[in-house]
Amino acid sequence: METTKARGPLAGVRIIDMTAVVLGPLATQIFGDYGADVIKVEPLEGDLMRANGAQKADGSTAGLSSIFLAINRNKRSLAIDLKTEEGRAAVRALVRGADVFVHNMRVEAVERLGFGYDALRGEKPDLVYCVATGFGQDGPDRARPAFDDVIQAASGLASIANVYAERPDYVSSLIADKTTGLALCNAVLAALFHRARTGEGQYVETPMLETMAAFVLAEHMGGMTFEPREGAAGYARLMQGGRRPMRTKDGWLALLPYTAEHWTAFVSDIGRLDLVAIATDRIARNKHIQELYGAMRDALELRTTDEWMETCDRLDIPATRLYGLDDLPEHPHLKATGFFEMQDHPVVGRIRTTRPPTKFSATPAPLARHAPQLGEHTREILGEAGLSANEVAALLDTGVAREPAKSI
Repeated sequence: METTKARGPLAGVRIIDMTAVVLGPLATQIFGDYGADVIKVEPLEGDLMRANGAQKADGSTAGLSSIFLAINRNKRSLAIDLKTEEGRAAVRALVRGADVFVHNMRVEAVERLGFGYDALRGEKPDLVYCVATGFGQDGPDRARPAFDDVIQAASGLASIANVYAERPDYVSSLIADKTTGLALCNAVLAALFHRARTGEGQYVETPMLETMAAFVLAEHMGGMTFEPREGAAGYARLMQGGRRPMRTKDGWLALLPYTAEHWTAFVSDIGRLDLVAIATDRIARNKHIQELYGAMRDALELRTTDEWMETCDRLDIPATRLYGLDDLPEHPHLKATGFFEMQDHPVVGRIRTTRPPTKFSATPAPLARHAPQLGEHTREILGEAGLSANEVAALLDTGVAREPAKSI
């Protein structure tokens, strides 16, 4: 990897990242991928996610788990004790040269540390200050702790995650964290655009519950849209079941005829001409969707997955074979586009990672920095904040700041 700053559309933007776990780090990694200088401010014990996920059996990757490596590239790490005045003063000095400050701590806790919005805009009047909260701060749940499972349940997602389950269930992905992280990223970019036009900084709040409720209800408002209601909430075509991966003669297929042309071609190909009239009419399709899915289920078991993929390509019907997580590196399209990259991490060794999925023709954003060791850049970051070499050494000697035992 390059050791210089990444190029990219956010080159020259400095972000103070006081986030942890998944939500915030995913968002700030995108900023880093886009070329921003992201300074990850960590407590002396490090981000909790350094210990979560897969590790090498020999213990050589302690502090650099698979999840941490996946969401913390293109950042620099500053390890500092914010319980001390010296540590807080150092971070305030950093803020004076920053464009964005982002955290996902509880608001009361960050205020006690002296890093609330009002305090920091005194240091940097045009600062874009973004907080990812569990719940909007103008509601009664504003101080409640929130993690992905809690928000999946509170937003309605767990109630619809699997229409075939006998009880509510969670999606087997940190989808609330990651979706809110993307929303946070969009919000900060919008605020930076506003600042570029007006010179004004601002306070930005991205609450998990509200973000996920909007996400879930986009297609599921249903009859709840109207007042008085016109039936229950929920997108009936999804809630009634039938739309799921189906067995073929030798595997699994995700097949989705969507338009009238798709359905007509499909039922004609399987010899169900009695369904053509239904297939050609949208209202009739919605009314008889279970019958159509039943015909699909019966037909798919008569041919192999390869045969069905050839049929769907010929008929231009959306379809894919089912891929497990371990299969993805061999996905033909992902291989062709170079989505997975092999890299040499100076501590972990050879690792597989995914490249940023977004491409910029004029401002390419390479993978410029490996996910850092805890405190890997403490000395250089504090120097950039204006501290002298002796002041930095004093912070390290007294344990207010830390760096790796052995420099990379």
